[in-house]
Amino acid sequence: MSNRINEIFNQLKSVNRGGFIPFIVAGDPNLKTTKNLILEIAKNGASVIELGVPFSDPVADGVTIQASAERALRNPFSVNDILGVVKEVRESGCHTPIILFSYFNPILQFGLEKFAGEAVKAGVDGVLITDLVPEEAEEFRWILAKQELALIMLAAPTSSDERLQKICKKASGFIYAVSRAGVTGARSSLSSDAENLVKRLRKFTDLPIAVGFGISNAEQVAETWKYADAAVVGSAIVAEIMRIAPDADNVPTDFVEKISEFSKKLLPK
Repeated sequence: MSNRINEIFNQLKSVNRGGFIPFIVAGDPNLKTTKNLILEIAKNGASVIELGVPFSDPVADGVTIQASAERALRNPFSVNDILGVVKEVRESGCHTPIILFSYFNPILQFGLEKFAGEAVKAGVDGVLITDLVPEEAEEFRWILAKQELALIMLAAPTSSDERLQKICKKASGFIYAVSRAGVTGARSSLSSDAENLVKRLRKFTDLPIAVGFGISNAEQVAETWKYADAAVVGSAIVAEIMRIAPDADNVPTDFVEKISEFSKKLLPK
């Protein structure tokens, strides 16, 4: 499989640099702003963008992303509307890889075959399903592979080597290594669990490995780059979105620029 994900990680490797993967929730504060935010973040250093599909019953998200999803769900939109935003982003000339980050239920309700077809037409590059375990991933993996869409799999520090091997066999695009057990959320420091997990994963895959959960500043991104191929920053950006636009009905005119600048500051010098 060769798409924008492969290309960006090859480019990063050629210049010996790590990737920066910001996460935002689609529809917070609204879909129009989400489109403009993707375009600006892409211009300012994002290697890949993770676009969260808001879900009413999250199990892996911390309080910050849960609150963002709740705000987004107050707006009337569907998975199809989110795909429409990605399509508009591509029509605007953005080539940064975009990953949809979702629970399985919204995709299942959409229809797996239909979703894969519409996603590739919109310009999506891959999908990460937080609650899809490797034992149940084969059908969806095969459906996505037919459309040359990547299935990014989560790997946790608590997983056995046997389980990590199963995860790596199902994954494509890259592996998302969870830095610690628990839910998402910014942290003041990173544990050694993430580095140990990346070392273990390297035994089973040649795919790039991105580390997320708890990375919230440029120093932590730089630290992560020492042993992983990319760093994912979610809660810190989502918290800034909610701080600058606490009232989703009254978004400041300079909102996109402020969030894009905040995102840019997360990159190491």
